[in-house]
Amino acid sequence: MTVAKLPLRKKIALNLFKKYKQNETRIHNLNYILWECTLKCNLNCIHCGSDCKKDSSVKEMPAEDFLKAIDQIKEIVNPNKTMIVLTGGEALVRKDIESIGVSLYKRGFPWGIVTNGMLLTKQKLHSLLNSGLRSITVSLDGLENSHNWLRGNKNSFKNATNAIKLLPPIEDIKYDVVTCVNRKNFNELTQIKNLLINMGISHWRLFTIFPIGRAKENTDLQLSPSEFKALFDFIKQTRKEKDIDVSYGCEGYLGNYENEVRDGFFFCRAGINIASILADGSISACPNLRSNFIQGNIYKNNFADLWQNEYKLFRDRSWTKTGECANCKSYDFCQGNGLHLRDEKTGELLFCHLKRIEEGEKATCT
Repeated sequence: MTVAKLPLRKKIALNLFKKYKQNETRIHNLNYILWECTLKCNLNCIHCGSDCKKDSSVKEMPAEDFLKAIDQIKEIVNPNKTMIVLTGGEALVRKDIESIGVSLYKRGFPWGIVTNGMLLTKQKLHSLLNSGLRSITVSLDGLENSHNWLRGNKNSFKNATNAIKLLPPIEDIKYDVVTCVNRKNFNELTQIKNLLINMGISHWRLFTIFPIGRAKENTDLQLSPSEFKALFDFIKQTRKEKDIDVSYGCEGYLGNYENEVRDGFFFCRAGINIASILADGSISACPNLRSNFIQGNIYKNNFADLWQNEYKLFRDRSWTKTGECANCKSYDFCQGNGLHLRDEKTGELLFCHLKRIEEGEKATCT
C-alpha cells in the first residue's frame, strides 16, 4: 500500500479528526505562547531559520513590555493551562530569564525554554527550576562531528550532552531532546537513539529541516526522497521497540504514516491554539511565521483583541488550496501543510511531506 492510499479505518479516523479540527478552529482556545525573547545567540548554526547572530541588531525586548502583553490575555485564557515558552536566538543568553520566570509563575503561567544547551549547567538548571521552570527542550543534532558541524562550535556537542544528562533525574518537569535530521546525521540515527537511551532520556523528537533562512541553499540539510521515507520507517520501528518515546515533529501530513510516527494526526495549530510574540513585538503564530503572517504588534495593539478578532488567514485556510494543493486528494486531511512551509509573500507551498515520501517510494522500487 502506498503512503497516500489509506486503509478504511484510518480514513474514517481522519474524517472524524477533520471535524475535531473544525471545532478547535471555531473555539480557537489560546493555550501555547512562544516568546522570541532574544535574537542573540552563542552559536552560528547553519540551519537557523531566524538567521540569529551573536550581536543582534534587534535589542532585547524589556521584560515588562512582554509581561504587559501577557497581562492583556489573562481575561481570555486559563493561565494554569497556558504554556509560555521562551525561545530565540538562545533564550539563556538573557540575563533576566529567572526574574521573567518568577513573574510568569506569580501570574499562574507554566513556562519553559528551548535551548542549545551551551549554558545549561547544573547550577543554571536549578536556578531556573527555582524560578518556576516546567518544561525544557534541548537540541542534539548528531554525534560529535555532525552536531558540531551543524552548530558551528567545537564545544557544542559536549555542552549539549552534559546538559541533557541533567534532565532525567528532575521530577515534575517535562523535557525532550530534539534532533534536526539532515544528510550528515541520517546514518547516525540508531547511534543517537542508543546514546539517548543510555543517558536515561525518555522523550525524543525528530524534525526535518525546512528550506528557509540559512537552510534554504544548503543541500546537505535536505534529505533525499529515499532517506526521507526511511526516516519515518525508522521512527515507526523505534516506537514499536518502546525503548524511548520517539516522534516526528508537528509539521506535515504524512499519509499512511499518520498516527504511527507521532501521537495523533497532523494538525497545524498555528493561530488556532498557538501564538507568538517576536523579538520586535510583532504578534504572529509560531515564530517561523513572519512577513504577511504578522497580525499586529504589542506596542500598537491589544494582544487579546488580536487573538479574538484577527488571525483570519490561520482559521480559514481555503486560500492554501492553490498550486499543487489545488487538486490534491489528501487536501482535506492536510489543509495545505504547516503554514511555516508556505512562502510568506506568495502563499505557495514550499515543501510537501506526502509528495517527498511518494518520491521516496518510487526511488525504493527502482
